[in-house]
Amino acid sequence: MKKVGIMGGTFNPIHIGHLILGQTALEQFKLDKILFMPTKNPPHKKEAHILEDAVRAEMVRIAIEDNTRFELSTLELDREGTTYTADTLLQLTKQHPDEEYYFIVGADSLFYIDRWKDPETIFKLSKLVTGVRDNKSNEEMLQKIEMLNETFHTSVELLNSPNIDISSSEIRERAQKGMDIRYYVTTKVARYIQENNLYQ
Repeated sequence: MKKVGIMGGTFNPIHIGHLILGQTALEQFKLDKILFMPTKNPPHKKEAHILEDAVRAEMVRIAIEDNTRFELSTLELDREGTTYTADTLLQLTKQHPDEEYYFIVGADSLFYIDRWKDPETIFKLSKLVTGVRDNKSNEEMLQKIEMLNETFHTSVELLNSPNIDISSSEIRERAQKGMDIRYYVTTKVARYIQENNLYQ
């Protein structure tokens, strides 16, 4: 079985924290590759300023092009309607029965993943791995993981990842004000945002 990580998100824009999380998962769980999968219509985000699909996908492509084990997947962008992780995993496991999936989430998502559509399917078809975040204590994280493990008969894993506590909204705000976004995103992504006047 190939071991494949999935990193979903609006990636509006993709930033250094996403890349570090992906690389950590790749190494810690000895994954064959990571799929970076921009979401089309995330049900929990109703933001008017989400950039069009093709632009967000292009930023992901640019950000990961130097890493041969990072791959852009447009599976969710190509599907009509609202994006649900459970549906994505059903589609992936049907198309690739020889692949084992590791679904990578940030700490924020961990705290409400049991309220997502068909969480049983998510836990059945993937192993959940999560990063940490400054605004969530280790005790809170461990309590939530224990609850999920007991409820869904699963084994959520913690990533040994450095905590890069930056957000896409912070980057958008800086770009809007004409501030420098170097070191928040890769050099190529920063150039793409600037050249295309994104978030202005």
